[in-house]
Amino acid sequence: MNLSSEELRKLSASAAYTPKEQLQAIETKSDKIYFGVPKESSFQERRVALTPDAVALLVSRGHRVMVESGAGLGSNFDDNQYITAGGEISNDQKEVYRANILMKVAPPSMSEIKLMQEGQTLISALQISTQPKAHLEALMRKKVTAIAWDFIQGDDGVFPIVRSMGEIAGNTAILIAAELLCSGKHSRRAMFGNITGVPPTEVVIIGAGTVGEYATRAALGLGASVQVFDRSMYKLRRLQNDIGVRLNTCTIHPESLSNALKTCDVVIGAVRSDTGRSPCLVTEEMVMNMKQGSVVVDVCIDQGGCFETSEVTTLEHPIAIKHDIIHYGVPNIPSRVSRTASKTLSNIFSPILIKFGEQGSLANVLRNFKGVRNGVYLYKGTVTSQPLAEAFDLNHKDLNLLLGMF
Repeated sequence: MNLSSEELRKLSASAAYTPKEQLQAIETKSDKIYFGVPKESSFQERRVALTPDAVALLVSRGHRVMVESGAGLGSNFDDNQYITAGGEISNDQKEVYRANILMKVAPPSMSEIKLMQEGQTLISALQISTQPKAHLEALMRKKVTAIAWDFIQGDDGVFPIVRSMGEIAGNTAILIAAELLCSGKHSRRAMFGNITGVPPTEVVIIGAGTVGEYATRAALGLGASVQVFDRSMYKLRRLQNDIGVRLNTCTIHPESLSNALKTCDVVIGAVRSDTGRSPCLVTEEMVMNMKQGSVVVDVCIDQGGCFETSEVTTLEHPIAIKHDIIHYGVPNIPSRVSRTASKTLSNIFSPILIKFGEQGSLANVLRNFKGVRNGVYLYKGTVTSQPLAEAFDLNHKDLNLLLGMF
């Protein structure tokens, strides 16, 4: 059929006013996840992985959170607070361990692993230096995907939880030292800090990492005179720049360290090892030459300690007296201030857990978020951490390969 030019013009004008089909955005609903928060059973572990505020946030996104009764008591969160936040409380440990994702602070014990379901996701600390091989193999048999929160990275490449726990440990170590310096029958009955007309407290801090940095900040804030030792000039220089004041810093030499310990009132051991035991830097002879009633706080006692005279103590009996020197050797100092530490953990966990629902699957989270992927050491029962595999003589596979990212 032949149309005239006028007819074609009218037909085009009519088509212009005809409604057109358009692509309409469809709202995507996040998957609902069942989170389980067991009560911690590890020695002196008072922290809890999720606080009531974090539970309320997850529940508001449609997720289910099951908390074992009494899980938050060590951090002063009672069951009613979790119920008010929308969580569920259960006295049945088995019910909590049926969750899709288990949230723990400490690594699971063998009895806890037996309660776990095949194919579950576990988020907890790893602690390579103390992780028994039998526990790892039990998780492998259950095809668990395990994420170590101590290896999760932030967008800036920093390990946010490790750094936060280091900040807490550094600050708390100084507060502990201040208390021991002034109270107890073995103390010097001296105030920590500075007062007009009286020489300030002399503090030696061994280690210029995160713990050492925040111990330095706390000690300076109370008016103490601080000297920091470390093996790394880079760390000492960085500490000087970050603190913003001129500090008395020194690389670790036995003679210079020994001389500083002879006159100090407090010494904080904050040297950690990435491979196992902390280096023993302070000999028994050095301790014997310290002033009577001086205080030693060995923050790295959970890795063996950096004082030859250190020994593990408990929160109930926190000190040991060696050569008239007060030694504080309680492991896991953040657990002493468990409410603060739990809030810190929870604040870092919350946005990560929300991603699990938004991404629709664990695999998508790991593909899209490098920081979370960095924390994976088991993926569906396969070891993906090379250091862990080498430590236990196990085979491992590249996680990127398992996720199809090549």
